[in-house]
Amino acid sequence: MKAIRFYAYGPPSVLTLQDTGLPAVGDDDVLVRVRAAAVNAGDWHFMRGAPYIFRAVAGLTRPKANGLGADFAGHVEAVGANVTELQPGDEVFGCAEGALAEYVSVRQDAAVLRKPANLTFEQAAAVPTAAVTALLGLRDVGRVRPGHRVLVNGAAGGVGTFAVQIAKALGAEVTGVCSTGNVEMVRSIGADHVLDYTKEDFTRGGRRYDLILDNVGNHPLSAIRRVLTTRGTFIPNSGSGGRWAGPMNRIIGGKLMFLFGGQRLVNYVARPSKDTLTALHDLLDDKTIIPVIDRTYALNEAAEAIRYLEEGHARGKVVIAV
Repeated sequence: MKAIRFYAYGPPSVLTLQDTGLPAVGDDDVLVRVRAAAVNAGDWHFMRGAPYIFRAVAGLTRPKANGLGADFAGHVEAVGANVTELQPGDEVFGCAEGALAEYVSVRQDAAVLRKPANLTFEQAAAVPTAAVTALLGLRDVGRVRPGHRVLVNGAAGGVGTFAVQIAKALGAEVTGVCSTGNVEMVRSIGADHVLDYTKEDFTRGGRRYDLILDNVGNHPLSAIRRVLTTRGTFIPNSGSGGRWAGPMNRIIGGKLMFLFGGQRLVNYVARPSKDTLTALHDLLDDKTIIPVIDRTYALNEAAEAIRYLEEGHARGKVVIAV
């Protein structure tokens, strides 16, 4: 099969398309013929080995794992002897290491599920990491309830477009912050209010929010606190920051700042699972949420796809058609 591989940290040029063997399929595994995959911020962080804190897991001087990508959609090619939930021919979506490839192997009890019939493979591949991040942040960490005021900073990006729709599904009044060119798109996916950050600073307005999901990290924490309610929650979801620790300095400083009073700063790691994919499947099936796709690239254009994502201006998700 063909797969994207990299053997040194660096810019997108370190990525190559190579011929390699099929992944092993154990008794509890499902072999999936990938039809589409998506790229995420985590891909280019691991590709570059930056911030350097990533290398504690990924490899200090060179990457331990040479594949890239996590989100996929495709059809089941083969199953192990113990697999009962899926069978060859089933259309599925989910998460697996090295998803930028023609085939992936994933355990049947891991993050893999039948694809919603109303979605294309490209739409389904856009879902797992970004939508799970939004769902867990809003539903579980932020505990959003009907009537809450939620602000999504970076509402036009991959996580942001799902967050706007999921917050609405949870009954919140949603404000989306984005650039001028994305105002109408963010409004079209359900935002009650849309702020153009080139014209308006949400931290200087009079409105207060029960929850702020920040996908950008471009405001001082003191300004964020000013527009939270007295028991409001701030969720930082930006990987930006210093070369060594990335956003960790901001998070640690924020924990100290939020130590007193009723406001909360909560950070978390979103790990897709069968349960979270099932919850999203229901929302996708009835079109409560609809994936927003900016651009689609071929597998041999994966470097260009990640280069575009790194620029930070993608509208929704960037997808690879395999």
